[in-house]
Amino acid sequence: MVPTGYNAALVALSVAIAVLASYTALDLGGRMRGTGSRARWAWLIGAALAMGGGIWSMHFVGMLAFEMGLPAAYDFGSTLLSLLIAIGVTGAALAWLGRGEAGRWDVLVAGPVMGIGVAAMHYTGMAAMRMPGNLAYSPPIVALSVGIAVVAATVALWLTFRPTGVWQRFVAALVMGLAVAGMHYTGMAAATITAGEAGIHSAHLAATSVDQQNLALSVAGVTFVILFLAMLASAFDQQRIQGELRASEERFRAAVQAVRGVLWTNDPQGRMTGEQPGWAALTGQTRAEYEGFGWADAVHPDDRQPSVEAWNATVAARSTFVHEHRVRARDGLWRHFSIRAVPVLDAQGAIREWVGVHTDITEQREAEAELRESNEEIQRYAYIVSHDLRAPLVNVMGFTSELEAVREELRTLLRDHPQGKRIDDDIGESLSFIQAAIIKMERLIAAILKLSREGRRRFNPEPLAMTVLVRGIADAQRHQADRQSATVTVADALPEIVADRLAVEQVFGNLIDNALKYLDPSRPGRIEISAKPAAGNRIRFAVSDNGRGIAARDHGRIFELFRRSGTQDQPGEGIGLASVKALVRALGGRIEVSSQPGKGTTFVVTLPREPVTGRSEAATSNSPETMSLAAE
Repeated sequence: MVPTGYNAALVALSVAIAVLASYTALDLGGRMRGTGSRARWAWLIGAALAMGGGIWSMHFVGMLAFEMGLPAAYDFGSTLLSLLIAIGVTGAALAWLGRGEAGRWDVLVAGPVMGIGVAAMHYTGMAAMRMPGNLAYSPPIVALSVGIAVVAATVALWLTFRPTGVWQRFVAALVMGLAVAGMHYTGMAAATITAGEAGIHSAHLAATSVDQQNLALSVAGVTFVILFLAMLASAFDQQRIQGELRASEERFRAAVQAVRGVLWTNDPQGRMTGEQPGWAALTGQTRAEYEGFGWADAVHPDDRQPSVEAWNATVAARSTFVHEHRVRARDGLWRHFSIRAVPVLDAQGAIREWVGVHTDITEQREAEAELRESNEEIQRYAYIVSHDLRAPLVNVMGFTSELEAVREELRTLLRDHPQGKRIDDDIGESLSFIQAAIIKMERLIAAILKLSREGRRRFNPEPLAMTVLVRGIADAQRHQADRQSATVTVADALPEIVADRLAVEQVFGNLIDNALKYLDPSRPGRIEISAKPAAGNRIRFAVSDNGRGIAARDHGRIFELFRRSGTQDQPGEGIGLASVKALVRALGGRIEVSSQPGKGTTFVVTLPREPVTGRSEAATSNSPETMSLAAE
């Protein structure tokens, strides 16, 4: 047997090559996902060359580090084959994991393939060695070397193709590099070399040791250059990614500014840290003033604790924060802001920070307040006008009764007058016209008062089982439906909402009554009530019929007060749909109509699932030191 040993410097060099090659290859391979087809192939080829070439170079330097005292040469064909095996198998494993549909379990295929490929490269390289001696292997140690390569390659690939940081990728490269080196030197330990001729190794050692070290350094140098170029390409790609991230961030900031928003970030506990230029520009607070929970000093005192309660609930639920409150601006004025914040999660699913936007809605809230004030003023005018109209109408009604009494006296006085009967008939006809006008005027005034009262009504929201409620309305009108041979169908499981019961009953009662009034007598009436979800946490209720239909020109007019469409063969003053629209709007919804004459009509009422309020309300919390509220 030939006495053997290792050159420690070359062993260290071989391990360094393996680790560096592994890091470069795994970094390039990790860039394959999320890129286009052409770029993916480029990264794959680069990773395969870096990994395969690095493994082969490590093996070659490791062989040169092996001091056995025998002259050795390498068969070019077999050596080249070992290089191609390293590159091909490495590329196949990375390509398998780089597929878009690859899952976590695919590493159990790619890891063994790469590990067996590393072993195949090693033993092919050993077979390429030509020397005056015999080479034998210990099967258990060979199996151990293959097992080391398979296990370590699987672990390294699993670490690489997870969401990783730089340090985790370095650990993966270290595992892979040590695995390659460990497999190599374990494989070398499995080999037993027997000299063919005795006594020649000392002379050979003296003659070849310097050249062997120079050859190892040359191979290592070429390898380092290749790996340096690969890492340089990776660095350029990283710069490209960072440029895209900067451009994306600038676009995001521009979008926030376009919607008059203020961008801010907070830590998981709601503390404001670091530079917050948007918040500072809005409030005038310095960094020392807004850091931690100091930002809360800029929130209106009446809004601060309700905001805290809402935020605590959001943090506990790990959901999107949607809120509204007032903030003192730099000029000292309080402005209304709508807030929306989302949590940013790390790889483990924990909240890393909160990113939010304050959107200025002061003008919107002022416009809404002016609109409410205008509506209230109109309602007051309607009440006053209708009340003032009613007073003279009462006088007219009273004097009409007086005229009825005087008519009897006139009839007695004109009994013998030749024109007496004609005069009495004219008086009776005139009184009838006056009384009819009084009745109509009374109805119109009552309608105005009703709408005025609806505008001033206070709603009492409560959970409503809509299927039960609407079926109850339909049952109450069953007699009218049976008289017209009509059927009213209410869909099963209508979504529940929270709203004022009386208002909802009036809305659907009016719509069903309206549908029954204007059915087509030429066919059996059919009325259907259904519902489906709508955007913004709303429900679209549809009341459809197969009645006469409404002409397109009248679709907007039917919601106006005292306006009716079509043939006027049904009693009414044209206030039902106007009242429905007022109620629906007061409930925070809207009503639409689609209809075709001769086919039928569908009224769509969109209502919120929950009552609509101008701002969220919540109970008070503790001091600012216990807050979890993001710096809105």
